Amino acid sequence: MTLTCITPVLLCGGSGTRLWPLSRKSYPKQFSRLMGEESLFQASARRLSGGDDGLEFAAPMVLTNSDFRFIVTEQLQGVGIDPGAILIEPEGRNTAPAILSAALRLAQSDPDAVMLVAPSDHVVPDVAHFHAAIRSGLSAVAEGKLVTFGITPSRAETGYGYLELASAPDAAGGPVPLTRFVEKPDAERAAQMLDAGNYLWNAGIFLFRAADIIAAFKDHCAGLMIPVSDALDQAQVDLGFLRLAPAPWSEAEDISIDYAVMERADNLAVVPFDGDWSDLGGWDAVWREAGPDAAGNVCHGDATAIDCRDTLLRSDGERLEVVGIGLDNVMAVAMNDAVLVADMSRAQDVKKAVSALKAKGAAQATQLPKDHRPWGWFESLVVGDRFQVKRILVHPGASLSLQSHFHRSEHWIVVEGTAKVTVNDETRLVSENESIYIPLGARHRMENPGRVPMTLIEVQTGAYVGEDDIVRYEDVYARK
Repeated sequence: MTLTCITPVLLCGGSGTRLWPLSRKSYPKQFSRLMGEESLFQASARRLSGGDDGLEFAAPMVLTNSDFRFIVTEQLQGVGIDPGAILIEPEGRNTAPAILSAALRLAQSDPDAVMLVAPSDHVVPDVAHFHAAIRSGLSAVAEGKLVTFGITPSRAETGYGYLELASAPDAAGGPVPLTRFVEKPDAERAAQMLDAGNYLWNAGIFLFRAADIIAAFKDHCAGLMIPVSDALDQAQVDLGFLRLAPAPWSEAEDISIDYAVMERADNLAVVPFDGDWSDLGGWDAVWREAGPDAAGNVCHGDATAIDCRDTLLRSDGERLEVVGIGLDNVMAVAMNDAVLVADMSRAQDVKKAVSALKAKGAAQATQLPKDHRPWGWFESLVVGDRFQVKRILVHPGASLSLQSHFHRSEHWIVVEGTAKVTVNDETRLVSENESIYIPLGARHRMENPGRVPMTLIEVQTGAYVGEDDIVRYEDVYARK
């Protein structure tokens, strides 16, 4: 069988507010290990890599933002995948500009390049079945069609949009014409569509040639062509990333691919997919995908259910026990800095909690306790008047910037590995159970010269211990 090479385009932005408190703006759900040892993003990248009968995947192209660029590269390295390109969006403008920029980038080298656009936070357990659906869509792509994938519904779901087909799909699973897109329905309408048999869930996954989707944008959303083309033409390479130019990008309309093109195009085809699939759009979906026990309960981490039914209990905090007694249809998700408790039927309303916390200025609305950086991560353990205690982990071979502080001094105590520490003109190795003092105003740098992660405890003391009290002199990650 002739191999068709497909370039995966992974959309990797968003804030994942419906899976708060685990998913937050600073570290949304696609990077979290919600369903196993891999993150959703890693599983998505692996699912669209390598090759099998009739398919070959090129190195993926990733669309993300500046805050996530190093997380993307770190997680791809963790599963042994080298990206073909990582495009940095200056600001979120929805899926249409992102997909157009990917198509234009691919068309620079091959206008006939076949691209598979997929969100990076979906769960698709049966990879072989999904690949079979992709192969089925290639015949329509060869005819110049834009292919979207529809999921055979298993329930009257109100959290998804739908695709209406001219007739119910047959057992062969081949591409079928699309009648129209349907917005998220209410419960009564969802039940009617489930009974009708010719409606599929809209998965937001697309397959087409770069030239064909570019032509569709020119026909149906021409206003995006100039700003997105200019943003790509004026893009700057930064440490291997391609930063789209912010000025023209800001002129692009904030619009989804469905509204911009798909609902207006007349050359669409739908490939039905009747395998397991979820976009994990709420904690009820996590409960369902995790496989409830005989009583309908799912316990994750240090969690215990006593006389509970149809309940999700999840602990994502260290040394944090979650115990439910006599609960029915409840979801309880606990982290070290925030706890969510709600009726399972209100899963789609979790985003209201994020809005309420933002309104009161709570950091928990958007920030996780663990702050991920290009070199590793840190978390605040204790914050008090004129002091702060942090735990810091530095990846092997990684280095923090050469920096100084105006308002604080620091004590570093290495608890795992070895640190290479520069203070002004002196550089020394600090091993486990050793410490070093960083005076106020001193230029200093921390590095991990070893092959294992290095962990230290940092005690900051001074009039101000905020993260913005920093002057960078040298930084391998080109941060300001």
